[in-house]
Amino acid sequence: MNFERKVNRLELDLYCQERVYFITICTFDGQATFKDLQIVNLLLEKLKGCCKTFGFINYVYCFMPDHLHLLLGGTEGSDLIKMIKQFKQLTGYHFRREAKKKLWQKSYYDHILRKEESIGKVVRYVLENPVRKGLVKHPEEYPFSGSLEFEKEIFKM
Repeated sequence: MNFERKVNRLELDLYCQERVYFITICTFDGQATFKDLQIVNLLLEKLKGCCKTFGFINYVYCFMPDHLHLLLGGTEGSDLIKMIKQFKQLTGYHFRREAKKKLWQKSYYDHILRKEESIGKVVRYVLENPVRKGLVKHPEEYPFSGSLEFEKEIFKM
C-alpha cells in the first residue's frame, strides 16, 4: 500500500500576504520541553531573528510545555511557510545538538484570520492558555508568553 500525506496548506500565495496568522507548533511526541527559561529564551532569539528576516510582526507568543502558539502579522514580502521552516530548522538543530533529541513534530497548524476575526480576541485566547491549563491564575504570571513587538499592554488586549 502507498499512503500519501495529506496536504494541510492552503494555496501558497495566501502565506505571502499582509494577513494575520495564528500558528500552533507541537513538540515531538508531546514532550514537555518548554519549562526551562534558558530553552525558551534561546527560541525567542531565533523567533525574533526569523520574524525580522521574513517581515513578520509578532503580536503574541506562548510557549506551553508541549507546544508553541504564535500570532504573526505578515507585511509586504513576508513568507510564512519559509519563516516557520527556518525557525523550526534553526531551533531543532540547536536542540538536537544540545539535548540529543528532536524538538518539533512534523508540520504545524495554521489559521489565517478573517477580516471579522478580532486580533485582540486571539491574543487573549493565547495569553489565557496557561490559565485554562491550570499553570497560573493570571496570564501575566506565566513566564513563557508575551510579545516581541508590544510591552505589557499586550495583556490588556
